[in-house]
Amino acid sequence: MKKLICTLALLTLGGTAFAEGKSCEALKAEIAAKLDAKGVSGYSLEIVDKGAAAGAKVVGTCEKGTKEIVYKR
Repeated sequence: MKKLICTLALLTLGGTAFAEGKSCEALKAEIAAKLDAKGVSGYSLEIVDKGAAAGAKVVGTCEKGTKEIVYKR
């Protein structure tokens, strides 16, 4: 569980750094690859409008901050 929390924290920080140069789908795929490499399973990543992440953890932003990628377990 500690690894998952640490991974999500790093993804949150890293996701915003890559938001400018990548499409939402590319960023979503990159985050999914990192989670899969850590052995995380049973999750979903969704692209939503900014502020529409009710009940989910934001793990990245894209399209110049207008969209968010949210993690649900």
